[in-house]
Amino acid sequence: MNTTSNKGLNIGLWITQVLLAALYLMTGSTKLFQPIEEIAKMLPWAAEMPAGMVRFIGLSELLGGLGLLLPSILRIQPRLTVFAAIGLTLVQVLATGFHLSRGETSVIGMNFLFMAMAGFIAWGRAKKVPIAPK
Repeated sequence: MNTTSNKGLNIGLWITQVLLAALYLMTGSTKLFQPIEEIAKMLPWAAEMPAGMVRFIGLSELLGGLGLLLPSILRIQPRLTVFAAIGLTLVQVLATGFHLSRGETSVIGMNFLFMAMAGFIAWGRAKKVPIAPK
């Protein structure tokens, strides 16, 4: 791959990392810090799950969002960005199964979009445009 292609791919990866991180930082913070009753107004399933599970999902999303950015920005163990992306892909696989089990097929498209974005980051940062550590 030539330098121009690498530069374009790198920019695309950074844009995807920032967008997906922003999403997970927002949703993770909501699930972690908002009262369950408030979360349930947006996500009805939250009222039906143990509060600890909702908080765990929020923590996972928050840490995943941080993992998409901090290791790459700081160039301290940037390979952790790949692991965060893989972990968030798994979160979306599990979310897809959860929503299918509840008959919530209208949200599956978003799960696949987020899964594809995380997969793109994992692939790109592992194979095509890895970030070198300090």
